[in-house]
Amino acid sequence: MEKITSRRNPLCVHMKKLGASADYREESGEFLCDGIKLLEEAVISGAEISVVLTSAHLPFPLSVDTRVYFAERGLIDSLSPLQHSQDTLFSCRKQPPHDFVYTGGTHILLDGMQDPGNVGTIIRTANAFGMHSLILTGNYADPYNPKTIRASMGAIFRQKIFRMKISDLAALRENGAEFIGAAFGRDCTDVSSADLKEKIIAIGSEGRGLSEKVLDLCGSKITIPVAPECESLNAAAAAAIIIWVASRP
Repeated sequence: MEKITSRRNPLCVHMKKLGASADYREESGEFLCDGIKLLEEAVISGAEISVVLTSAHLPFPLSVDTRVYFAERGLIDSLSPLQHSQDTLFSCRKQPPHDFVYTGGTHILLDGMQDPGNVGTIIRTANAFGMHSLILTGNYADPYNPKTIRASMGAIFRQKIFRMKISDLAALRENGAEFIGAAFGRDCTDVSSADLKEKIIAIGSEGRGLSEKVLDLCGSKITIPVAPECESLNAAAAAAIIIWVASRP
């Protein structure tokens, strides 16, 4: 296994940029991941792994086409954008963008959710409970941000994710898609008694909630009853409750 020792090595420069810049990730068509557990998830899910940089022994085989290099842990720490880095960094090719074709099913729409950890956790939850897709709109966190990737715990390799503008969502509604929004207010239905099947369920950020443009798409609204002294739930926690209700038989 070839050893890399310098931060100025082109591969190291490339990985550093992948971790730091959404624009560079978009330009290169790759994203950065960390940890042997996540690498194993990528292998199991059939992700296209470009290159692996590790200071550890890999306990499972990789494709013969995968480039693998050894580096000291200190070098890996210097390249990782995460506060608590692990002993392995690797890059994967992004899936080519696909047009969203609405054929029914239950979908989660995240409106303006900017926290990478929340987005990653919701990706993980949506995948765990069989949501057909996750849709991002507004000013949202990059789903390929390393913090999002880590929080998804491998679901990023399996969950269908689409990015849409309001005009795209409006076109879906015109073609028969039914939107339901998570909100507060007297005109909201208790989520536990709502019919969420075959809907696009819109969830906003915990700071701002749903935007007016997304609310205008929603034919009805749901809410999660909480104690009077509780102002709001964490966005990922609220999404988990809604997704669980939506997944019930």
